[in-house]
Amino acid sequence: MKRTGFLKLHAMRISLGLAIVLLMLLNAAGVMPLGFVQRLENYTYDQRLQWTMPDTVDPRIVIVDIDERSLQEQGHWPWPRHQIARMMDVLFDSYQIDVLGFDVLFAEPDGSSGLGQLEQLARTDLKDNPAFNEALARLRPSLRYDQVFADALKNRRIALGYYFRHDGQADSRVGSLPKPALAAGSFDAAQVGAVQATGYAANLEVLQQAAASGGFFNASPLVDTDGVLRRISLLQMLEGALYETLSLAVTRLAMQGPELGLNYADGDNSALALESLQLGNRRIPVDQDMAALVPYRGKQGSFVYVSASDVLQKKVAPDVLFGAIVLVGTTAPGLLDLRSAPMQESYAGVELHANMVAGMLDGNIKERPAYVMGLNLVFILLMGGFLALSLPALSPLAATALTAGTTLAMLAGNLYFWQLQNLILPLASSLVLISALFIFNMSYGYFVDARGKRMLARLFGQYVPPELVDEMAKDPGAYSLEGSSRDMTVLFSDVRGFTTISEGLDPRQLTQLMNEFLTPMTHVIHHHRGTIDKYMGDAIMAFWGAPVPDPHHARNALLAAMEMVAKLACLQDHFKTRGWPPIRVGVGLNTGDMTVGNMGSTFRLAYTVMGDAVNLGSRLESLTKNYGVDIMVSEFTSARVPDFAFRELDCVRVKGKDKPVKIYEPIGPERDLKPDEREELALYNEALTLYRSQQWVLARQALARLQQQAPARALYALYLARIAHFEQQPPPADWDGTYTFLTK
Repeated sequence: MKRTGFLKLHAMRISLGLAIVLLMLLNAAGVMPLGFVQRLENYTYDQRLQWTMPDTVDPRIVIVDIDERSLQEQGHWPWPRHQIARMMDVLFDSYQIDVLGFDVLFAEPDGSSGLGQLEQLARTDLKDNPAFNEALARLRPSLRYDQVFADALKNRRIALGYYFRHDGQADSRVGSLPKPALAAGSFDAAQVGAVQATGYAANLEVLQQAAASGGFFNASPLVDTDGVLRRISLLQMLEGALYETLSLAVTRLAMQGPELGLNYADGDNSALALESLQLGNRRIPVDQDMAALVPYRGKQGSFVYVSASDVLQKKVAPDVLFGAIVLVGTTAPGLLDLRSAPMQESYAGVELHANMVAGMLDGNIKERPAYVMGLNLVFILLMGGFLALSLPALSPLAATALTAGTTLAMLAGNLYFWQLQNLILPLASSLVLISALFIFNMSYGYFVDARGKRMLARLFGQYVPPELVDEMAKDPGAYSLEGSSRDMTVLFSDVRGFTTISEGLDPRQLTQLMNEFLTPMTHVIHHHRGTIDKYMGDAIMAFWGAPVPDPHHARNALLAAMEMVAKLACLQDHFKTRGWPPIRVGVGLNTGDMTVGNMGSTFRLAYTVMGDAVNLGSRLESLTKNYGVDIMVSEFTSARVPDFAFRELDCVRVKGKDKPVKIYEPIGPERDLKPDEREELALYNEALTLYRSQQWVLARQALARLQQQAPARALYALYLARIAHFEQQPPPADWDGTYTFLTK
């Protein structure tokens, strides 16, 4: 009986909780994927990886780095092939390394020896010169750098690198591929889910035939949507054959070349059932794309790096390279072999292969088999159902304790399988489910309470005009005080010379002045559907686009600003009769993405806007006095009101911002411009173009004409002063006309 009463009392709450469980089940099954859950899954994977990485240096694998110093000391890349051959001789003969892998490509013939030119001379100008032809015949073998390189490759355990194309250009094939790891026909290609290559750029045939092996070194197209490389193809398919990655080729050479096999679950030979590769006595877990998760040891530097230049000069300590597996690659930024890794944004591509080689040799590559999806579905169903039924019956304290205990138990189990079983279980979907059920149950009463909805409308009434409050009251559930990001327009208005004004009035007069100034200004803002953010003494901050969406927020804000200036002009006679000084304001407008919501502290909250776009609006208001204008708008606001005419004031870089922004003075609707206004605006635009192209004489002449026509406009005098300065101290050649303000 008690159970029946509980279910009846909380039926809606339980039903909605089970709906959340169903949603997460559909996401986990891939029926209704939620992008943010996948992003969170990637994040939790990265965090687990960083928490458990050994973060030690593996001395077995050494990276011979074609670094900046090598390029400075040995010349720009590519180096002549005989120089590469000499480096191999040093590595194998002097340092006695074990295996060598090249994370670089040799796709084009090397003509740097000059042999081609000498052969041309032997056929033409010096064909009758016996001494020349005899010397050429003697030198010819040593000048065939590609053959010299090929000879150095022979009888050594060396794997050359190449890359596959996946862009559909099947005819884009350069160079010669090595033998496939699994030849066409040796397996059922229809049951293998490897990445399909359409072309390749490989090494010269003479080089690849001389090398012991070869492997592709590009990870695409398996980079995750956030640009981070978490797994790498071990095998890719071309024309029914499977080719191995460079790291797998190097590992096989280090293991004396064992045969490669495919392991399927329960004898089910399908791509989904493929679990691992068999390499001798080592099992290498792979997924349906024949890719393995990279077992990162730590940030870049988890393997020994030696400069290629030091190798050539034999400056490396012998014990560093003796018996080592060596990978030749580059960290020089100009050679662009950098990747984004879970723990580092710029990570050397050659170290990816080093991690894979170490992981395959140690057998510590983590796996995420297909059956994990089924386990995750069962776990979500059981845990979600338990919480959906339990949380409604508990007090807030007990519900918090149950949620925390469930979360900790789930995290402990997940880390156990990760660290001790090398098995990766999904984490994000469970975390989202637990959090969603807890938040839903804790906030259910608040969000379904009608009084809360009415309170929401009353709260907004502090900021918006009554007519907008009436609109909101029709659907209070559509509005929230919670923070959100919106495209909006902000307005800042400030009284010029307020300190001087306040010093000339007693407190009572100053209060009356401010009230009689702020009241009509507020009416104007409300009339144009604006929201008053705050009054800051003599300043006003307002915004458009929230809480009620306004597709024309930039236009309404601009109309409000122009009416504020016009209204203030009408008030001057009234102020004069009261014995008050005249008032002039500066108004700044900017449009862009802003964060809007109830912000503050536990003691006081305010519905306000924040963000870079808001800060720029404030900067523009303070700049109005520099240009002698009443209203200044950014390029983002002017672009939203295309039927208005604007005078471009400048392109500036305000304090605290790196990116320049164009600023404008609104003139009025384009259709209402008078002929003399159009003429003045056209001449000014011409003068501005001349100024920015540093044609000082012509710009000064145009501005002088403008100053005669409108002597009261401070803008023309400002540019004439700048031109006089630049004629004495010219700006740099790459100057783009931007003016930088160093103060607010």
